[in-house]
Amino acid sequence: MSGEEAWRLKALNDRPVQAGGRYVLYWMIAARRTAFNFGLERAASWAARLARPLLILEPLRVDYPWASPRFHAFILQGMLDNQRALAGRPAGYYPYVETAPGQGRDLLAALAGEACLVVTDRFPCFFLPRMTAAAAERIKVRLEAVDSCGLLPLARPGREFARAYDFRRYLQKHLPPFLADPPEEDPLSALRSADHAKTPREILAREILERWPPASQALLAADPQSLAALPLDQEVGQVELAGGQAAARRALEEFIETGLDRYETAARHPAAGATSRLSPYLHFGHLSAQEVFWAVARREGWNPERLSSQTKGSREGWWGMSPSAEAFLDQLVTWRELAYNFCFHRSDYDRYASLPPWALATLEEHAKDQRPYLYTLPQFDRAETHDRLWNAAQRQLVREGLIHNYLRMLWGKKILEWSPSPGQGLKVMIELNNRYALDGRDPNSYSGIFWVLGRFDRAWGPERPVLGKVRFMSSANTIRKLKLGDYLDRYGP
Repeated sequence: MSGEEAWRLKALNDRPVQAGGRYVLYWMIAARRTAFNFGLERAASWAARLARPLLILEPLRVDYPWASPRFHAFILQGMLDNQRALAGRPAGYYPYVETAPGQGRDLLAALAGEACLVVTDRFPCFFLPRMTAAAAERIKVRLEAVDSCGLLPLARPGREFARAYDFRRYLQKHLPPFLADPPEEDPLSALRSADHAKTPREILAREILERWPPASQALLAADPQSLAALPLDQEVGQVELAGGQAAARRALEEFIETGLDRYETAARHPAAGATSRLSPYLHFGHLSAQEVFWAVARREGWNPERLSSQTKGSREGWWGMSPSAEAFLDQLVTWRELAYNFCFHRSDYDRYASLPPWALATLEEHAKDQRPYLYTLPQFDRAETHDRLWNAAQRQLVREGLIHNYLRMLWGKKILEWSPSPGQGLKVMIELNNRYALDGRDPNSYSGIFWVLGRFDRAWGPERPVLGKVRFMSSANTIRKLKLGDYLDRYGP
């Protein structure tokens, strides 16, 4: 592992590597893909070094927060893609899906008991940090976590940033060496021996497979009847957008061909169809930010020599790409990785108290202001407000699992205005976003929600009722500024 790659690696315990173990175990929990995956690459490197088979465990709990057929189907479609991609490759793939809460609780410990070591994914959000910390205490071999989250390793800055400008400036100074050391497109390239190409049935004891049988093909295909039998929130159904690495790459290719050139001028308009729609795939790990970046770079005919020597935090000009490509990369790299950085350094990333002092002060000063409208969580959920544009955005979220990027900001601002208190408004935003959004429960979506209340922003004037100095947005201005096309009719009642 190179010096740059070493920033991505963390040993979660001080247990030894058991060189005499039967296999190297990769516990795939966040980077759910077979390409551009530093964690899988690390596990394959260990398997080659120890001359042992590589076993990939990709599990799916049934009781994670906000579990529903929508999220289950998206993840399962990715698992089916991984099974197909790994067929005939030098690794054994073991997809395990719980059908009852707690069913898979002892599976990792059982597999680790026969392993040389375990390699997993490092992810700074949701329940994953707690889960990996608990596993590190329990298993008896070395557990390594590898960061495949973004272009800049999470551990590199060593601190959080209050503004995108400050983080952008840091990126411009410290990112170039990491651009020169991307992950392998094929993480298994180090494995060439047929000894590595063993199936779970060839590697594992019969007792393990009988107690924790691999997922059925019907379940991996996200069969609606199979999903209906699981203890999930059945009110949140599947959506048209398919999950998995294959669908992610098709979406990336479509964006590069039809959206990238228009991104700077058209992405903010719902009718333009110029957004990437890649956030669900990035969230579930079906697509790597590295793969997205290099796809844009190839389209631009770019190489690192075009980077500007100016590292002043400017949004334009540093990459040496077209304005649209630079606008997109500011979202993909600056804003997305700023959010990951915050979650990495702050365990209270989802708490009201984590807002900057100026935002807390102004919101509390206006907490008792009279609200023009007040709605309950069920009313918000059912899109029963007086505002036609807000209702349309909420219906898009419920029906498709997505909201147009610009409208999501307005959606949050209005929830803040129409809730009895800022804290209650925050709870509503988190609940609705995490229940319905395919890219919810993610550092980037938490960043978007908290931006509504002032995180990564500054104080604005004039001071207003309810919002105080927090940035104001209105539906009327949004309708005037955006090209909505048939958006309001399409997401009407």
